[in-house]
Amino acid sequence: MPNSSPGFSLKHINPPVFFGSVILIFAVVLFAVSSPDLAGSVFSQTQNWIVDSFGWFYLLAVAVFLLFSLYLALSQYGSIRLGPEHSQPDFSYSSWFAMLFSAGMGIGLIFYGVAEPVIHMSSPPQGEGHSVEAAREAMATTFFHWGLHAWSIYAVVGLSLAYFGFRHGLPLTLRSALYPIIGERMHGWIGHAVDIFAVLGTMFGVATSLGLGVMQVNAGLSYLFDIQVSTTVQIILIAIITAFATTSVVAGLDAGIRRLSILNLILAGALMVYMLVSGPTQHLLQAVVQNTGHYLDGLMEKTFNLYAYEPTEWMGAWTLFYWGWWIAWSPFVGMFIARVSRGRTIREFVMGVLFVPVGFTFVWMTLFGNTAIALDFGIADGAIAAAVNSDVSTAIFKVFDYLPMGNIASMLATLLVITFFVTSSDSGSLVIDIITSGGNHEPPTWQRVFWAVTEGVVAIALLLAGGLAALQSAAIASALPFTFIMLVICYGLHKGLRRESLRLEARNQDDHSITASEVPWQVRLKRMVTFPGRERATAFLNSEVLDAFTAVRKEFAKHDLHCEVQRGDDNIVLKVFHGDEENFRYGVFLSSHIAPSFVVSDLHMDAARQHHVYRLDVHLSDGAQHYDIMDYPREQIISDILSQYNKHLLYLDMARATIAPSDSLTEEANA
Repeated sequence: MPNSSPGFSLKHINPPVFFGSVILIFAVVLFAVSSPDLAGSVFSQTQNWIVDSFGWFYLLAVAVFLLFSLYLALSQYGSIRLGPEHSQPDFSYSSWFAMLFSAGMGIGLIFYGVAEPVIHMSSPPQGEGHSVEAAREAMATTFFHWGLHAWSIYAVVGLSLAYFGFRHGLPLTLRSALYPIIGERMHGWIGHAVDIFAVLGTMFGVATSLGLGVMQVNAGLSYLFDIQVSTTVQIILIAIITAFATTSVVAGLDAGIRRLSILNLILAGALMVYMLVSGPTQHLLQAVVQNTGHYLDGLMEKTFNLYAYEPTEWMGAWTLFYWGWWIAWSPFVGMFIARVSRGRTIREFVMGVLFVPVGFTFVWMTLFGNTAIALDFGIADGAIAAAVNSDVSTAIFKVFDYLPMGNIASMLATLLVITFFVTSSDSGSLVIDIITSGGNHEPPTWQRVFWAVTEGVVAIALLLAGGLAALQSAAIASALPFTFIMLVICYGLHKGLRRESLRLEARNQDDHSITASEVPWQVRLKRMVTFPGRERATAFLNSEVLDAFTAVRKEFAKHDLHCEVQRGDDNIVLKVFHGDEENFRYGVFLSSHIAPSFVVSDLHMDAARQHHVYRLDVHLSDGAQHYDIMDYPREQIISDILSQYNKHLLYLDMARATIAPSDSLTEEANA
């Protein structure tokens, strides 16, 4: 369960970000509610101007994000872990994939899984509609809009946040991604502004989706139970969804959001199996292969195609709209992805974020899109296309009319939409909680409730005022400045990883930690055949290790260097401070392990009863170094501290030669 405080307290929030976000959110909502026509006109005109003037920039920037993500995964940086070297992932692959999928674009798949392919088939950007060629291009275009480019946008933001937050101890907020560029100024007004921007994008993105999405839930309930489609019903639905989301976000990431995400994946899988079995099965199996191949074949051409020689409004209405929408959502989705990805390597992160949800999305779009197109060419005789053009929210239910057990499928789809809504709302609330609390992973309960309820209130207010479409346009327009920020994030992330590489290079050049030849052979033999318990390991930590640290601290003080020895429950850490440059950190941590088989009489006994042995592992700033100093003489421990410190000095020299001191990466954990 979360360790957050149950009572009301302001000590866990970042006041400028929290109150600044609240004021701006309600100011924008008041504007949209009081003058919906004016708000719609302002936001719509702004969006049109951006599309006309900066469409080329959107396309180029998104291409950079995709290439940059793939470069990091395939480069030497791919093995770097998003956290200390000894850290392990917080969630299993199945839970991780489920949360990636649910938070990223789950609800959009329900809404557009049928609608977008059918719209592109009936009204393609070029050529004749409702033809075989139009159908083939419709699926490739849909794949393009929901494929690698979209997830590379999320990957860039999420990877940067996870790297600086978990690897270097900086706050898990958007401002930390800019640390290599603006340095300590990230704690000032620039950082506050960036975090407020992320909160606004998340709030209006989730609230707009809640408002627009309940229309589809309402359509499903009308189809199933003849419940009228009305604003009153939709407000009630938002209130119910908000109540579920509030319960989930209070329960926490593991108890609430993770379980809901797994439920989403199960329901989505069941619906996909239904479509595969009840639809044109053989055609769908062939189509998923051909669609993927056609997408990959035209990937480069579509990436840079602006229809410059054949201008069309289709580009702004679809591709540029999507790119702006994904970018506007990237603070929310990127932050959430980072939060659930601690312990993964960069290669795992990029490959998982890019290819797993994309693969699932491609199968989904094929099952629903190709089934709808096949039915529209056949038994429906254009009725599905007509229904989509009339009301997008009813598209998926219209397809079920032509399939067996359509009522059951519609009920399942409606339930899936609701669970996706709850997941989007509670994960959005969690992200805002973390940002407005200054990066606290477990923000106070009252704040979780406040933001979850605020999302519902904002959605209801905009729905009543008819301002949802205006806010959607505003979210797209806000993507332009954030695109520049994302390019800076890419630059800063590369600088941080370059410094990581220098640190490893420095250690390799001066590989002089404790070696076997420096340790008396009697000590080496003793460590091979004896396995200390907790009491003996703790005694050694508090005697020999502490004495060695104290002696080194006193010697550093003689040379006017600020050095501290910090004692924890099961660890002792020595820190040497270097001002604006990265500080040196050498820690010894007590760790528990199952004893070898020749020591334990029964390895199959209950884990709580198994015999444990203890190690004293050396940790540096980037985590465990995978060697144990238990029973080593005091002089050897001191020698190892100085050896690691010498490597740190070499690293700083190398960093000064390549990176300006003002850009140095000073870890928050060293403060």
